[in-house]
Amino acid sequence: MNILLAEDHAIVRNGVKMLLETQSDYKVVAETNNGAQVLDEINSGKAIDVVLTDINMPGMDGISLINEVKKIRPELKVVILSMHDNEKYIIEAFKEGVDGYLLKNVAPEELVFSLRIIHEGGRYLCAELSMKIVDKFIDQKSFQESSNVDSIDFSAREIEILQLMADGLTNSEMSEKLFISKRTIEGHRQSLLEKTEAKNTASLIRFAVLNGIVQ
Repeated sequence: MNILLAEDHAIVRNGVKMLLETQSDYKVVAETNNGAQVLDEINSGKAIDVVLTDINMPGMDGISLINEVKKIRPELKVVILSMHDNEKYIIEAFKEGVDGYLLKNVAPEELVFSLRIIHEGGRYLCAELSMKIVDKFIDQKSFQESSNVDSIDFSAREIEILQLMADGLTNSEMSEKLFISKRTIEGHRQSLLEKTEAKNTASLIRFAVLNGIVQ
């Protein structure tokens, strides 16, 4: 497996290279510290199977790099090795066609294993991120099931107020917008808290968002 290693921190890059080359069938054939150099190496015609890159690099970020690499050589495998565990980065990377996403604290054995899976045509999300996403899904699912939202009879006005609350409007601002008194607004808010069994406004808004009542 011929690997192009893109990492702007020399110590990290050297450490990853040493780890990879403990495997007899892994070879780091090129090292770069920015995205533009990655493209130069690919365009040079060098035999490369996998690009292992950070998501934050000078000149070109990892997300843009994925797009450019796939334009030049769609079959080339691209793997992100990053400190970022934000779902936004992960989803965006896979949308752009990345083949794997790993955190930099991944165990050496998992890094080696993941590259084999990816090289053979699979895709890979490291175990820590996979469990984080599963846990979030379970939490949301449990919250939705326990809320039994379908049995709650919301009025059109209550849904309207929920949306405005989610948008961050105060009671005074909602009163002016809907041409009703602040006392009426507070009455609707109290009714919503009772219907959803939410403890406060924050948990009420969370309930509304998770159950698709507001955007």
